[in-house]
Amino acid sequence: MSLKVLFTYLLFITTTCLFGQKSVEVRKNLVPNGSFENYRKKSGSIRQAIPWTQIASVDYYQEPLSNDTSSQKGAISGDCYIGLRFQKKYKEFAQVKLADALRRGTIYEFEMHIRLAFWSNASLKSFGALFSKGGYTNKKDAAKTGIIDSICKKGSFINGYQWFKISGKYQAEGGEKYITIGNFEPNVKKDMVRMNIFKLGFKEAYYFIDDVSLIKAKEVVEKVKVEIVGTFIANEEDSVLEVKNNIKVGEKVALKNIFFENGRYYILPESFSELNKLAQYLIRHPNMEIQINGHSDNAGSKSKNQRLSEQRAREVFEFLIKKGVQNKIYFKGYGSSLPIASNETDDGKAKNRRVEFEIIKGN
Repeated sequence: MSLKVLFTYLLFITTTCLFGQKSVEVRKNLVPNGSFENYRKKSGSIRQAIPWTQIASVDYYQEPLSNDTSSQKGAISGDCYIGLRFQKKYKEFAQVKLADALRRGTIYEFEMHIRLAFWSNASLKSFGALFSKGGYTNKKDAAKTGIIDSICKKGSFINGYQWFKISGKYQAEGGEKYITIGNFEPNVKKDMVRMNIFKLGFKEAYYFIDDVSLIKAKEVVEKVKVEIVGTFIANEEDSVLEVKNNIKVGEKVALKNIFFENGRYYILPESFSELNKLAQYLIRHPNMEIQINGHSDNAGSKSKNQRLSEQRAREVFEFLIKKGVQNKIYFKGYGSSLPIASNETDDGKAKNRRVEFEIIKGN
């Protein structure tokens, strides 16, 4: 039985709220891992910042560059960010599958931050995002109707090597599943501006990217004043998993109904309901940091159990991120080292084969 969340409102004056609204709407960022904070392992490749992919070779940074002396070095928030390189016959793109397909006619708010790298000797006149059903493979896929593009009519994107925001609204055609970040001009050479006109030859514009988001625009809802006094009990849909409302840092919560094939780490569809609940819980608590812990029984070798438990924890980690969870998440496998029951019985072994989440930082 899921726990109901109890809220007590001690109101001495009339409060403004939405009439008939049962719960607060959470506007989810549809760009998975939009700030690039979650990764499989430390690496210079964006492929580790799952589920992001690349066209050409996109750099990935988990800390500021040691030779970056600009006032806003490193990420704009957190620790991680990416970099895209542009030359006269070369472009890079970062691409990711959205957490949900876009709905026809719905308006979405897009936002990202970019910063020109200190070593660039050129800059770009335009930079933006493409929304598409199948992803970007070549310039033929860059339909103008699917692009949010920021264009400098005078000059180019420099801004003193400091972070600045590119944003816009996009009305979906319906079914768009991918977002691609980059420059979509057919001839990038014509879109590049040399920063020192007295230095001829090779040109390169390099931009850092961080905090990419796509959120459904707020709908205009008429507000009325109602008076709320006393105790309000949230609906069952507001409760998530069988966790205490006052869960504390260091506590571990076992995820029930998470299924894998015997000896394998792929999540079975029967697990999706429980994992979707966990995803919604984390989306409602965006500042919470957790670690996914994988455990096994003692059947087989220790090395095999260690590897399998880590792979299962990683699968849960990746599932949550692909669902649009933006929280900082870690994962770790413990093999058979931390049993909670005897491995002498089948029932005990079943209990030891588990995945749990541990609170690293509270909301």
